[in-house]
Amino acid sequence: MEFLRSTAFSAMTWQAAAMITVGVFLLYLGIKRQYEPLLLVPIGFGAILVNIPLAGLNEPGGLLDYFYFGIKTGIFPPLIFLGVGAMTDFGPLLAKPYTFLLGAAAQFGIFGTLLGARLLGFTFAEASSIAIIGGADGPTAIYLTSQLAPHLLGPIAVAAYSYMALVPVIQPPIIKLLTGREQRKIVMSEVKEVPQRVKIVFPIVTAIACALFVPAATPLVGMLMLGNLFRESGVVERLSKTAQNELINIVTIILGVAVGSQMSADQFLTMGTLLIILLGVVAFSVGTASGLGLGQIMYLVSGKKINPMIGAAGVSAVPMAARVVQKMGQEANPKNFLLMNAMGPNVAGVIGSAVAAGVLLALAG
Repeated sequence: MEFLRSTAFSAMTWQAAAMITVGVFLLYLGIKRQYEPLLLVPIGFGAILVNIPLAGLNEPGGLLDYFYFGIKTGIFPPLIFLGVGAMTDFGPLLAKPYTFLLGAAAQFGIFGTLLGARLLGFTFAEASSIAIIGGADGPTAIYLTSQLAPHLLGPIAVAAYSYMALVPVIQPPIIKLLTGREQRKIVMSEVKEVPQRVKIVFPIVTAIACALFVPAATPLVGMLMLGNLFRESGVVERLSKTAQNELINIVTIILGVAVGSQMSADQFLTMGTLLIILLGVVAFSVGTASGLGLGQIMYLVSGKKINPMIGAAGVSAVPMAARVVQKMGQEANPKNFLLMNAMGPNVAGVIGSAVAAGVLLALAG
């Protein structure tokens, strides 16, 4: 009997069992359906571990508490951006600079949701943290929330990473609603190669300009551009490979499990958390729709040469959003290859969401 009392079964509640089921479902999506397994597998497993009664993994001094330290202090997001920068080719954006506008337009979901959250009674700091989910960028959401509303870090981190992973589920219905089949068939011109010197100058100029105009965004944009400079300079290949592989993989494992550790039943099964998740999906949907709206304008201005679908890739979920556009383009026209055209607004969205976070951080003081 003493042994039975020491097992987790003796303290199991329906709430904990429900959250363990949610964790298993996330694993199913990641493994069976292959919805961004690099995110959903560690998040789902972390959710299972934290809801096992009596394990104490999330208590002060517990394993997951130490994992969470990197999120709470804002260390992990810039490191993730360093790796993302090293893996990102800004060539498609530089070859077609107008796609930067699509990345900017997709950030409208952030500021639109900010107003809605304020109307629902959240403080400006809380509303800003909730609204940044619309950028579909987990590291940015974590960084901003850790600065402005750390008490909401758990549900916001879970919502941001969940929506990043579920881009292939959320975006297609919105794209089909706001574009016609004939528009989705449009084949765009190829993305031309950009001179290497331009690729080297771009991260340097962007980092300096961002630091001067939006200092609060410097940790994220600065690390993103440093990683990209590692990639494009051609003289620090070892550093570039480390940032692309070992560093980002290690941080992703710890960050994913730490995000899942915030899905404990007592924190997650509340009306406040459900409202944050609802506002998050609204923010992401509005961001996608805003990008598509500008895409439609560009479609008309260009004489129907621009496929408006690439506007949906303006959110910061790299490369998931660009893959969705590519897949839907091929469904409409098997000869349509939109991936490189979609990568322009997609990488612009990364910069845009980081700048938006800096602006909100500055406004919130």
